[in-house]
Amino acid sequence: MTSLSTPAGFDPLEGVSEDGVMAPAEYDAILLASFGGPEGQEDVIPFLRNVTRGRGIPDERLEEVATHYRANGGISPINEQNRALKAALEGELDRRGIQLPVLWGNRNWAPYIKDVLQEAHDAGYRRLLMVTTSVYSCYSSCRQYREDLGINLVETGLDKTLRVDKVRQYFDHPGFVEPFVEGVRDSLAKVRDQLAAAGKDNGKIEILFSTHSIPTADAEAAGPRDVEFEEGSAYVAQHLANCRAIMDRIPEAAGLDWQLVYQSRSGSPHTPWLEPDINDAIAELPAKGVEGVVIVPLGFVSDHMEVIWDLDTEAMETCSELGLAAHRAPTPGIHEKFVAGIVDLICERTVENNIADRPALTNLGPWYDVCRPGCCANLRGEKPTIAGVDSTVGRQ
Repeated sequence: MTSLSTPAGFDPLEGVSEDGVMAPAEYDAILLASFGGPEGQEDVIPFLRNVTRGRGIPDERLEEVATHYRANGGISPINEQNRALKAALEGELDRRGIQLPVLWGNRNWAPYIKDVLQEAHDAGYRRLLMVTTSVYSCYSSCRQYREDLGINLVETGLDKTLRVDKVRQYFDHPGFVEPFVEGVRDSLAKVRDQLAAAGKDNGKIEILFSTHSIPTADAEAAGPRDVEFEEGSAYVAQHLANCRAIMDRIPEAAGLDWQLVYQSRSGSPHTPWLEPDINDAIAELPAKGVEGVVIVPLGFVSDHMEVIWDLDTEAMETCSELGLAAHRAPTPGIHEKFVAGIVDLICERTVENNIADRPALTNLGPWYDVCRPGCCANLRGEKPTIAGVDSTVGRQ
């Protein structure tokens, strides 16, 4: 279905209310945008060069990170997971009778977003709605996607004829949170079974909610500048709010201690990043009398390399070394509630099949359709962006 709904040149703020909600519109296709990953040993270093472009990091240092991929055959699971998610979204759209094709593009590996935008334009599409696989608010999870789309539209010369909007950050949408509720409940039962098998029926359990660490400066810049957030960061506040939302929905977890921890730190050791690291947090559990731990990959949509290496390998090894019963809860992946939730987010933005209700399970949501001034600022310099009050792409 091709509506050719956007003329040459457009106002990126047309139809946007004061609270950042965009009026429903007609779209030609959905763009599933993700990080991307290597699909063979020969791809690993070129992929890491893409990820670190402009930072001057030599291949010798990249090879240190490459070991994580090489241990898995040089293949990141993310591309196959995105293929599965794309197929699941197509199935759910078809089930609801929604005639919108799903395109898929990556920031750092094929299929590249730039190529997908050109292909979309060549197919006659003029207005796309983007869904990303990063759900929280910070530079790398939101604004960098907005910039990559803006830069690629300018570089392809499509910035005046192809419009790309974006669904809201959906960290507290029921479709994202409820699969974690199920997963944490199941993992908690499994850890209790492990403890019982070891004769520790009343062993103390702690829940660790883990997410990707980011530089402290980026964390402080996350979210709009005119709102005060817990711990001074929308990124941190959104995670903490989700932790509480999940714990409140699991009666079996009542009274258990939990904490938000971080993983996958990279970059200069002299640059402050969010802490504590998950392995440091695990190391402190025995002194607190903890004998079992549930690890929750709260910052991730699916089992990326950060999940299968940093959690399933390193964190679980730390638990084993300390004699802790442990289980890692699943990511949403293609859970039916997650897939349905993404389609609900799409329907929030469409004229046909519109869903006016905008559910959110924390008091921070629902988040904005159009990012507020200075939201998740790029501390390294401004670039062309889409889907924000400060958007430049599309203006005449």
